[in-house]
Amino acid sequence: YERGVEDETLSCGTGITAAAISVREMTQSSVDEISVSTRGGELKVQFEENGTVWLKGPALKVFSGEVAL
Repeated sequence: YERGVEDETLSCGTGITAAAISVREMTQSSVDEISVSTRGGELKVQFEENGTVWLKGPALKVFSGEVAL
């Protein structure tokens, strides 16, 4: 569920990344990558030694539309 969308989304990158960081910190893990399964597909959160965090996964078009003026 994302603010602005006001509905469930298939994958929330911000939420997935925040959850992966939280799990890594709470478990004091040093894993380089955490895999997360969402309704939108498999995502991976990758951690680098310099503190950089990457979100990796498919980017798929799931909707198109037109705005009527």
